[in-house]
Order: sequence, then structure tokens, then C-alpha cells
Amino acid sequence: MPYNSTGLVVHDADAHIMETPTWLAGYADPAIRDRIEVLSYPGGNELQQSAVLLEHRSNLDEAFERLADRHRSDEYRAVEDAEIMLRKNFAATGSFLAEDRPRALDLLGFASQLVFNTFHNSRLFEWEHSGDDDLAVGAARAHNRGMIEFCSVDARLLPTLYVPLHDLERAGQYAVEAIEMGAGALLIASGCPAGHSPSHIGLDPVWAAAQEAGVPIVFHVGGTGELLDPNYFHNGLPVPPDFHGGEENFRSVDYMAIPGPPAQTLATMIFDGVFERFADLKVGVIEQGAIWVPSWMRQMESAFDAFARHEERLQKLSMRPTDYVKRQMKFTPYPTEDVGWIIREAGPETVLFSSDYPHVEGGRRPIERFERSMEGCSDADRQAFYHDNFVDLMGPRLAPALVGS
Repeated sequence: MPYNSTGLVVHDADAHIMETPTWLAGYADPAIRDRIEVLSYPGGNELQQSAVLLEHRSNLDEAFERLADRHRSDEYRAVEDAEIMLRKNFAATGSFLAEDRPRALDLLGFASQLVFNTFHNSRLFEWEHSGDDDLAVGAARAHNRGMIEFCSVDARLLPTLYVPLHDLERAGQYAVEAIEMGAGALLIASGCPAGHSPSHIGLDPVWAAAQEAGVPIVFHVGGTGELLDPNYFHNGLPVPPDFHGGEENFRSVDYMAIPGPPAQTLATMIFDGVFERFADLKVGVIEQGAIWVPSWMRQMESAFDAFARHEERLQKLSMRPTDYVKRQMKFTPYPTEDVGWIIREAGPETVLFSSDYPHVEGGRRPIERFERSMEGCSDADRQAFYHDNFVDLMGPRLAPALVGS
């Protein structure tokens, strides 16, 4: 029996591949391939904890070959049904072996997954801000080739392709290129592009291309480079472990900083008229929580009331800030957040289900946790959360056969 037993057609707005050490370099053009460093992995990740890998830590390529053999073994596959939500990261079915991902989807019971990288958002952001155009664009193209290839094994896998925004003259070209490659969604950094605002009119070709093709723009956690000033952690106290048991990922203090970049980026785009000019453009804010959204919406309303008399850009808007959010934006709550409260305060059209598969942060029972927080919500609210809002976000990029009901 699949994990999803809700009786609903469920779409997963946040899923991941787990990139192997030379994944990105393997898809890069020869001119930049040697400039892309081999991945190192966060402490506490089960990759380091796995005995088969500890034995071969000095040779990651050999370690991954052995891990792949383990995934392909009869013993490993015999208990996949029972352990589909228990195995995490590189231990999970279909986490890095593309040919296994369709089987994982069957066991999960999800109609589709919007698929992101795991380790490259911050790298892509940093390269985009490095001043090295060849590396920034070349790495983005390598990332996109890798995502397309991984997701090509199953139409239910919808790849997110990265679009650098640092070059105003060519950003539209990069967006068209990603769309023509088969992007399910266009991934952009949550933080400000290098040298200009995300609302700069020079980026209008990006939004125009996405709108015309019916491809959403998506943000994802990690797309800001360094999330916090590291001095916040120099407190003279021991470093607490994160979800993985290590020290490099999100903890409580990091969590508080996650909403800042997307909140500022989207507010700027609203106030500067991006969503006025592109009324059919859709945006998904993925794995950056949603508990902050009601307060953010009210803050924008307050800003609108305070400054509309003096700012011509606000006077040109045909709607209130909240109306743009409800019409064009969707957010994925964390399973620890109160989805029922978010729905009541921000509207049922604003939130999406996500599993974060195969990451530890998504938890072992995300549907059950979301269901507990939605007690008292209507059947229509639940249908919107698990299905309708995803269909609205993805538009024509979601094949009719996957839509369900």
C-alpha cells in the first residue's frame, strides 16, 4: 500500500535528488569542468554514518558504487514498501539512482513531484555573484542538464531549472533556454541578484517568457548564499546538532532567518509592479515555510497604506498587495507549522503540500502532521492544499494525465 492513503490525488511541491560528488562537473562544458570543486558533504549526514562509506571515505567514487550496489540488491528492495518514508537522504530509494525514482513515486503514492537539487542552490547563488560570467552561466547550464536527465525517467518528475539573473541583457535568453530544455519550473535565487533589484524592468523578458510558456517561477531555501551573519553563532556555547546530527545545516536560529529573502524579494516585485505587468505569472516559494506569510501580507498592506499617497509606483497598482499574493503565489509550510491557521489567515489558495523527499527535514509522516494541523478545515481546503493549488501553480507544465481530481 502506498504511503499516501488520504484518498486524494496528492502532488508533492518539494522533492529532491541527492547529487553525487562529481554530479555537476559531469554535466559541465569542458571549459569550466575542472573549476567545479567536488562536493563535500555536511557532517552528520548519513552518508558519513553509513558503515559501507566509512570504510571507503578516502574514495567517494568507490563508496557510491558500493552504495548503488546496495540499492540494487534484493535485500534492500525487499523492504522498500515498509521503509519508503524511513530511509532518508542517500539511503532513500531513488535519491541518486534515477532508474529507481519511479518505484519510489509508486510507493509514496504521489501523482507528481517538483524536483530540486540538494547541494547546489547556494553554490549557484555564489557563482552568480562572483563576477565570473562563464562560471555562473556554465554551472547553471550543467545543473539544468543534470536535472533534465534525472527527471527524464518518469513524466511525474518535474525538473526545476536554474536561471541566473545577474545579466540583464541575457537573463531572458537563459529563461527561454531553460523552458525549451523542458523546465517544469524556473528556479531563481531567493536573494537579490548581483547589481540590481529583482524587480528591475530589464528582467521583464524572464517573466514574459515564463508567463507565455505557463512555467512558474520558484524560490527554494538555500538560494541566498550565506543565510545569516556567522557571528550570530559565536555565542561561547556548544554548537547544537541539526536534523542530521551535524553542525552545518539548519537549526533554530537559522530557521528564523529563512523567510527574510523571499519576503523582501516578493514585496519588492509587488510594489514595483512586476505582478501588475504579468498578471498570469505564478510563483512558488518552496521549503521556506509559510507561517510568516499572514504577517508579511499584513505588513505589506500597512506599507501600502503608509506610502501610496507619495509613491507613484504604488498608485499604479490596480490591486492591494494581498490580492497579488492570493492570485499568483503559493507557499509550502513546514510540517511543524499550523497549516489550518495559515489557511484561515492567508487563504486556502496560498499553501501547498510538500514532502521534502528524501530529506530528513521532511519527516517520516508529513501527511499525518499536516492533517493534525488541518483539523477543522473543510474538504475543499484539503483538496486545495494537496492538489488544486499545485495544479494552478504548474499550469500547462503539468500533463493532463497527471492532474487527476
